[in-house]
Amino acid sequence: MTLPDLVLYDDEFRKIKDSLSRLASDANANVVFLVDKNGQQIAAVGDLTTLDTTSLASLTAGNVAATDGLARLIGEKEFSILFHEGERDNIHISIVAQRVILVVIFDERTSLGLVRLRVRRAMAELEKIFEEIARKAEKEKQAITTDFDSPFAEITDEDIDRLFSE
Repeated sequence: MTLPDLVLYDDEFRKIKDSLSRLASDANANVVFLVDKNGQQIAAVGDLTTLDTTSLASLTAGNVAATDGLARLIGEKEFSILFHEGERDNIHISIVAQRVILVVIFDERTSLGLVRLRVRRAMAELEKIFEEIARKAEKEKQAITTDFDSPFAEITDEDIDRLFSE
């Protein structure tokens, strides 16, 4: 299923960045970022100087898509949390609001348990933000359809009768 394009508003973008910053601090993570399921980075915080964030975002989305395929093969809807453990760094990946991917990169200075605990809180915050975004987008959509001034809005039945009688 294709999801509609994501439209971010300034207030919600700021809230997203604040939530990611809080998560990075609380979980003692090196990097936290949010990616849409198409692999486009939405926001990122932390030490991004040594990372190719474009490739990381794209590969993360691909990883989630591949894992979704694995889940379906064994009869699961999805695996909402993924974890990769490396020699130095670890990656914790979560699906938020069934639409975006939250990625936390951390090292031995923190534990998986702490990251999972802090991610759970951040996911709740982010889900609320995405609900706000959806509400705003729906209001704008309704405003566009109701505010649309058709050139035919002023035509009366009498005008139509006159047109066809000529």
